[in-house]
Amino acid sequence: MSEFIQFWSIVSFVFLLIFGYLAGSIPSGYLAGRWIKGIDLRNYGSGTVSGSMVWEHVAKWVVVPVGLFDIFKGALPVWLGLRLGLGEVAAILVGFAAIVGHNWPVYLNFHGGRGFSPFLGVLLVIFPWGVVILLASLAIGNIFRSPVIPLFAVMSLPIFAALLNGSSIVLWLSAGMTVITIVKRLEANRRPLPSDPKDRRKVILRRIFLDRDIQDHKSWIRREPHQHN
Repeated sequence: MSEFIQFWSIVSFVFLLIFGYLAGSIPSGYLAGRWIKGIDLRNYGSGTVSGSMVWEHVAKWVVVPVGLFDIFKGALPVWLGLRLGLGEVAAILVGFAAIVGHNWPVYLNFHGGRGFSPFLGVLLVIFPWGVVILLASLAIGNIFRSPVIPLFAVMSLPIFAALLNGSSIVLWLSAGMTVITIVKRLEANRRPLPSDPKDRRKVILRRIFLDRDIQDHKSWIRREPHQHN
């Protein structure tokens, strides 16, 4: 009987990993752009299929349903993992699968967003206070045009978890999301780096700390197809 339970747990975990990735891959921002304005969001602004680009190039009100859906697709697999008794470690791995799906969606040739919305969904289940902290950091980062603030907030989540009696698993959740965020910023949906070594270093640093290739934020987010290389 114990062997059957163990086998069922493994099957459930693998199923949820696949489900999490495929659910995370559903490109709500891209679909909103197609359905509402008939545009391919990948050709606008930062080129990410994200809520910020929906706000900038589709319609501001659309950010609400898109954001809620993206949060839901991060929360659901994690909640299912806990409900099935797989434990917190398995649950956050399933959550990471959803975030990876959002960032590298199979439906869009692995050209996706930044993962913060599904990460909010994971936090909602594992550490609800983290949602408040991350939303505050995103708001402050938007005001000061500093994408490094949300990254620092992600890195500081274990401290808040310790202060607020959160689960120790938040440490690994924070570490995993930090790595995913930096990798995604550097990979930048396969946007090529400059050939000149000096320019390449500048762009790499801007991608990590500014989440863009150029210094000017407004010019970056307002780019249109004819301005893309």
